[in-house]
Amino acid sequence: MMKKEIEAKFLNVNFDDVRIKLKNLGAVCEQPMRLMTRVIMDTPDYRLREDGGYIRVRDEGNKATLTYKRFDKTQDLHIASAEEIEVIVDNLEDTVDILAKTGLIIRSRQESKRETWKLGKVEIVLDEWPWLNPYIEIEAEDETQVKSAAINLGFDWNDAVFGDVMVAYRAQYPHLGPQQTVGRIQEVRFGDPLPDIFKQ
Repeated sequence: MMKKEIEAKFLNVNFDDVRIKLKNLGAVCEQPMRLMTRVIMDTPDYRLREDGGYIRVRDEGNKATLTYKRFDKTQDLHIASAEEIEVIVDNLEDTVDILAKTGLIIRSRQESKRETWKLGKVEIVLDEWPWLNPYIEIEAEDETQVKSAAINLGFDWNDAVFGDVMVAYRAQYPHLGPQQTVGRIQEVRFGDPLPDIFKQ
């Protein structure tokens, strides 16, 4: 069943400062920083992308997940603009192979790093992506909990941004056009040189 994601991002953060604040608030680190691998898939005619969506298979370190995610393209991005269906799977590569057999194609293989904290019912993740300044993501069951956690961590709600990781890339590389996304880069890996699309 599709469910709304209620989350906000705060960009250009200092992870050490965030960790200190989380500990002072009594938050628990559920998973330390680890490398995550994801494969983004679509139909050969990119029908999912044109509708604002994609299929993602992700190795999260302690589990693998298969997700359909879609952003509402009819309105501006907001705290609940993403919908998703997610299930746990046994193996990233086997799941990708199954989907490929159905006719889906790989758009992009991507690396990121993530650390996961829990503050009550609120999840706070510290995210790193290649060629991008660090940011955090706060997710909860409703907007009130997200706002409360953000304020308790010392963030100004006016600085919150919404959407997928491209909202962070576009903030750092404002020259990017609407078709220039990490989803169009075949390999997104730490240590690789800066791709041409990020160069002005």
